[in-house]
Amino acid sequence: MSTHPVEDPLQVLRRWEDSGAIWRVVRRTPDTLEIALLTCTAREEMGRITTSDPEVLAFVGDRTENG
Repeated sequence: MSTHPVEDPLQVLRRWEDSGAIWRVVRRTPDTLEIALLTCTAREEMGRITTSDPEVLAFVGDRTENG
């Protein structure tokens, strides 16, 4: 059985944004975000991040998307 290291959700989100792609908050609770990772052209969903990481919560703030 192989294990894969868990990527830092803030690094994933920043890398996604830096590449010109779009992210959108699809679910928000007081302490958790679920964020869809979308392509920059067709806004096709390529993945999701669900996190309660305080750094991600601060980075996203009140925004609903970056695009």
